[in-house]
Amino acid sequence: MKLSTGMTVSIHSYKHNKKLHRIWKKSVVLYQDQHMLVTGNNRTKVIESDGRSWHTKEPAICYFYNDLWFNIIGMLKKDGVYFYCNLSSPYLYDGEAIKYIDYDLDVKVYPDGRYILLDEKEYETHLDLMCYPEEIQGIISEQIKLLIEKIEQKEKPFCLSDIIDFYEQYKSVTKK
Repeated sequence: MKLSTGMTVSIHSYKHNKKLHRIWKKSVVLYQDQHMLVTGNNRTKVIESDGRSWHTKEPAICYFYNDLWFNIIGMLKKDGVYFYCNLSSPYLYDGEAIKYIDYDLDVKVYPDGRYILLDEKEYETHLDLMCYPEEIQGIISEQIKLLIEKIEQKEKPFCLSDIIDFYEQYKSVTKK
C-alpha cells in the first residue's frame, strides 16, 4: 500500500534490538517525494513500550527522510516553534506504519535558534547493550554534524516558512 496525501497513518519507533519503542497513533500525510515524507498531527495518542500512554499537547509537523539518519518534529507552541530531532535510521512504510529505528541521540532546537544535544548517556549505554556496529556509529556521528549544519544554516524546515506552510495544509486537510 502506498502513502497518499490526506491519509492517516501511525508512526512506530523501534530500538536497534528490534523492540518497539513508541507509537504515535495518528498522523496525516501532507507531502511525499523520493527523499522526504511530511506528516502532521495534533493531540495524538502516544503509546510507550511499557504500555503507558499520553497525548501530544500541540500541533506537530514531522519530517522523515529515506536517505538521512534523522527525523525532525516541529512543534508549534504558543511561544514559537520548537524542533525535536531524533537521530534514527531512514524511515520506511510497510503498509502498517511509518517505521524507523531510534538511535537515542536527540537535538532540541529552541525558537531563538539555540540547540542542545540530548541523551548522550542513553546512547553510550545502548551502544554497548545493543552492540551498535561501528558502521552505524560512524553514520550517526556524521549525521549529527549534518543535522547541526542544517540547524545553523536555517535550512528547511528550520527556516520556519516551510513548517508554517505545512501546518496550514494540515489544518485544511483535517477540517471537518
